[in-house]
Amino acid sequence: MDGRDRWWLVAGTALVVFMATLDTSVVAVALPALERDFGVRTAATEWVVLGYLLPLVALTLPAGRWLDGVGARSALIFAIGGFTASSLAAGAAPVLAALVAARLVQGAFAGLLFALVPMISTRAVRPEHVGRASALVMTLGPLGAVSGPAVGGIVTGTWGWPWIFYLNVPVGLLVIAIALAQMPPDARVRPPGHSFLGESVLLGTATAALLLGLSLGASHGTHWFGLAALAIPPVLAWWRSGPSAPFRELVRVPGVPGPVVLVLLNAVAISMVEFLAPFYLQRVLGLTAAAAGVAILAFPAGMVLAGPLGGLLGDRWGAARTTLLGLIVATAGTLLLVPLDAGWEPSDLSWRLAVAGAGVGLFAGPNFMMIMTRAPDALAGTAGAAQSLARQLGFAFGPALATAAWALSGYRPPGMRWGMAIAACAGAVGLLVLWRTRTEEAAKVRP
Repeated sequence: MDGRDRWWLVAGTALVVFMATLDTSVVAVALPALERDFGVRTAATEWVVLGYLLPLVALTLPAGRWLDGVGARSALIFAIGGFTASSLAAGAAPVLAALVAARLVQGAFAGLLFALVPMISTRAVRPEHVGRASALVMTLGPLGAVSGPAVGGIVTGTWGWPWIFYLNVPVGLLVIAIALAQMPPDARVRPPGHSFLGESVLLGTATAALLLGLSLGASHGTHWFGLAALAIPPVLAWWRSGPSAPFRELVRVPGVPGPVVLVLLNAVAISMVEFLAPFYLQRVLGLTAAAAGVAILAFPAGMVLAGPLGGLLGDRWGAARTTLLGLIVATAGTLLLVPLDAGWEPSDLSWRLAVAGAGVGLFAGPNFMMIMTRAPDALAGTAGAAQSLARQLGFAFGPALATAAWALSGYRPPGMRWGMAIAACAGAVGLLVLWRTRTEEAAKVRP
């Protein structure tokens, strides 16, 4: 860039992250409509969800390595163009097989976007404003995941399920226009090397085993969770392969592995809270789905309100200290949720969700800032991919852990409390990870 702040570009990339993250959860509410319209069983419609997540998780790291050597503007336009076109194809799909195929392509381009956006957004502004740019991107990203069911329900009920995908089209065209206007021309996108395919196959196999194990375990019995162990051999094979070298180099960079782990732990905690809260409100307190949705809005509201403050504090007070503050607030909010008392009013849950959401808002941007500013420029794509992969894995693991805890109690309220306790433990472990990271950094600078 040329030393100017390009806030329109930051806002555009943040909007893309929101839409691509939204698409991981927005279709869940539309599955009954898909089942009815296509005349298929519920088990078949689950592939509309898995078809997006599989390439998204499998291709994120290979995409990051590839993006380290290509032009940013060309890559962004290519990725957004592919995501937009596949969204249009998904909405127009005449049969379920066509929809799943479109979702596979959509997920692949989303993986490119998740690896690319962190690099672009942190370079679009001057160093003293990176915290605020990071907060904007990292507030909207998780917000897309937690607001997906609500958005999906409104859109499906008002216009029909195809509009879940059609909404991506105007957003994609807008961001392409912003990229053309605010980013300098660069080299054309080149095809990935031969190693890209082998790396994608290994990570795709591991992803398939992991996602199938978590999905089947959540819907067909906890014994299916064991299928996820089949992901270990391909991951080990990938770790020993040449294409994993940039990632192995990244995890040796001081101060980077800890924040990436924090992304994973935070996503686990968020997704567990968001998974269990609706069941508590409807099954324990007896609220309607609409009333439960209103009560849960306190969580994303807390994130949105605290996110800009987190970015400002990250720039002025320091990313590490602001990340610590956010983790403390988020963990405290989650701990307050553990009792899930049957005598609570909906407001008793909402204000606790607001506290947890505010902590996430304070945490997300500064932690993202630590990752992207500490990673070498040559590994910026890999760093962006690593934090994105950690987030997606966390959002996959969280509901599975919550389901397992709840199932062990016979789907009774004590299991919900155990699930909230596990979410709080994830936050506590995050505090330990951050403490160790800061201790190691202090030891390295000490004479």
